Amino acid sequence: MANETTFDIKEGFELGGIHHVTAISSSAQHIYDFFTNILGLRLAKLTVNQDDYETYHLYFTDEDGNAGTDMTFFDFPGIPKGTKGTNNIDRASFRVPSDESLTYWLDRFDRAEVIHGEVAERFGKKFFEFEDFDGQQYQIISDQNNVGVAAGKPWQLSNVPDEHGIVGLGPVFVKISNFEHIDLVLQKVLGFRRTGDDGAFHQYELAEGGNGATLIIQDDPNEGVAWQGFGNIHHLALRVKDPDSLRYWIDRIKSFRFPDSGLVDRFYFSSEYFQVAQGVLFELATDTPGVGALDMAKSGAGKVDSYEEALITSGFWIDETKDEAGLDLSLPPHLFPGDEAVKAATAARLRPLDTSDAHDKRDDNDLWTISRILEHNPVNKTAE
Repeated sequence: MANETTFDIKEGFELGGIHHVTAISSSAQHIYDFFTNILGLRLAKLTVNQDDYETYHLYFTDEDGNAGTDMTFFDFPGIPKGTKGTNNIDRASFRVPSDESLTYWLDRFDRAEVIHGEVAERFGKKFFEFEDFDGQQYQIISDQNNVGVAAGKPWQLSNVPDEHGIVGLGPVFVKISNFEHIDLVLQKVLGFRRTGDDGAFHQYELAEGGNGATLIIQDDPNEGVAWQGFGNIHHLALRVKDPDSLRYWIDRIKSFRFPDSGLVDRFYFSSEYFQVAQGVLFELATDTPGVGALDMAKSGAGKVDSYEEALITSGFWIDETKDEAGLDLSLPPHLFPGDEAVKAATAARLRPLDTSDAHDKRDDNDLWTISRILEHNPVNKTAE
């Protein structure tokens, strides 16, 4: 690692909390139905993996597509089911407004056939755990005693009442076999504060702190190593303010000689990827739209009126409007020029995915169940 004089982070460039979590699903259709019809999150962007356009990439967020509310999924064709274990990003959390909201969600999950645990308390916050049809592990956590990074806004077309709606990502859990290493990385390199210990669980917070800026590290040296596959998390992303902040962090990560990607323009945001430990991939992502999206706005080709407006708009809504997003496949033009866009769109049409109700108000009396989700298998679009 770099020498000790490099540990201090330049003022104004501190990381801001959780940006998003990306996981792997066995089915784009089923995860779309689960997130929109049971969890009550909006599909903010329907696109493809920018490194493998035969794989869908779905982004689920709050009403306004805010950073810190975003969970995304790949559905790599043919990938096997992942295994749980150490050296793995183990669980994502969703924030809800109050302890009373936990009772609402327990009842909703019972009716929706969602496997879940019971309410418990850790680090002064009440929560319960649940999983989806793939065994992907999540947690609902109450914001009632929370102070820190602001929450988002519930999706207004959901059938979850606003007073109980999901308002963002909460603590992300990482299982690790070498706790001393990750403790050093989080505190000395990334600027986390260690704010609590509960047996094998150790709480770290960034910036304003609270549920939206917390990692929980589970010291687990004896469990077998996890294997990547559907039902597991691929990576987590932390927030940087803007492209200048990202450039600062790219230089900083390189100074500590982590395996890293350098600048990656995802259009919706700009990123840097680096491996913090064996099997554990972190990303740094801008709150502002990515370089390509900002260039589009500056040229006048985007869906916003000005570059200045783009800086305060979700990156999901630069190439298409908020009212368009999620209905059709969206491909960032500078990443999929000419024939590449045709190839990606053709590949997508061969894999059935129906998001035609992405902007429909969910019926208050029509709660989807896991059984209904698993039975929902649209026909191949080329056969219509």
